[in-house]
Amino acid sequence: MRAVSLLTFFSLGAASAQTLVPLDSRPATRVLPALIAGLKGDTVQVPAAKVLGNAERGADPAALTAWLAQQPANEPLIVALDALAYGGLVQSRTSPLSAAEAVTRLQPLRDWQQRTGQPVFAFITLPREPEATDRARNLEVIRQMMTWAREGVFRELHVTWDDALPGSPAPQEGAALAKDAPANVHVYPGADEVLSMLTARATAPGEKKVKLVYSDPQAATAVMKYEGISLTRSAENHALGSGFTVAQASETPDLTLFVFNGGDPRRAAIQISGLQRQGPVAVADVAQVNLGNTRLWKDLSTLRQSANLLALAAWGTPGNNLGTALAHAKVALDGANPIRQDALLAREYANDVIYSAELRAALRKAIPEKDLNTPAAQAKLLSLARDHFPLRLGDTYTIADASLPWGRSFEWDFDLESK
Repeated sequence: MRAVSLLTFFSLGAASAQTLVPLDSRPATRVLPALIAGLKGDTVQVPAAKVLGNAERGADPAALTAWLAQQPANEPLIVALDALAYGGLVQSRTSPLSAAEAVTRLQPLRDWQQRTGQPVFAFITLPREPEATDRARNLEVIRQMMTWAREGVFRELHVTWDDALPGSPAPQEGAALAKDAPANVHVYPGADEVLSMLTARATAPGEKKVKLVYSDPQAATAVMKYEGISLTRSAENHALGSGFTVAQASETPDLTLFVFNGGDPRRAAIQISGLQRQGPVAVADVAQVNLGNTRLWKDLSTLRQSANLLALAAWGTPGNNLGTALAHAKVALDGANPIRQDALLAREYANDVIYSAELRAALRKAIPEKDLNTPAAQAKLLSLARDHFPLRLGDTYTIADASLPWGRSFEWDFDLESK
């Protein structure tokens, strides 16, 4: 058996190709970007989970700054600014820090760029409502970061907004910021997926063309609940943010992104299979939030097409799924190690399809949410997970370990082994 674990793909101490400062310690924001960054065989530097924030505790700014100072200074830095400024995404909504104090916490990034001369790819979020307690402070910090981008501190700065429910001021704030943004600042809805997208920008900088195909083209023009814009516009934003240009009808794309946004899943599976005969295909399943469509994925498995996808995503909001699928595909197109590529596709399937669509519900049925942060819950999770394996893609994978890193059912972490 060959272990396919975190340490197979990135290191906490070896020489590296990139250094990542994630938004927080969740697997979607820490593990997934690092696996994408390591697809071509490079070792990636990422802080230990204990240094980063969780729902109750923000990142340790002193420890995070000290860690950054120890990293190699000859490769790009990809950083979630909210982690250093406030302690993480959750803390960015409620931190009592002033704008000046938050900017002071970010000064080591400016110092790092001036010392090393290496490119810095960064993002910062407009917080979601109603949790945000000081939007004016967050906006002031963002404007200062836009000034830094204009001065060349950042190669790119992405300003994104998080979970814009109806009535959220974030889309209007984003539009106002975009009016004064320099060319290296991009403004769009997103959060958890953005570090993966910036990783693709740094790892695979060459331009590629993507064709966007929707299972329900008419529905794709409607405004989405969590983003305040249409699905078509969001897909275009995430494509551009990941380093793609959207192919014109007369152009041959390097990638087709099939967006499942409703309709007949069996018909969609057949359509995906047909598109794969024309070239590389990635799938973003966005029909439901945080929930893959079991019929679609079972039909793709029956057609024996899951292993032939370049990337898949179904784990989060539409933006989460669009961004991570595109980021993975962008790096894979640049020449992924085939073992790492298959292993990452297996991890995506295990997380986005098996866990989101089936295992999470079984766990919630077996154990109340309030009791999940216990050894008994962790043991039950592993027991339930084993019923869904082996998983056959290119290789055959079994589940080696599983845990609930934030003590809740929303996300899990796990190790696979391949034969």
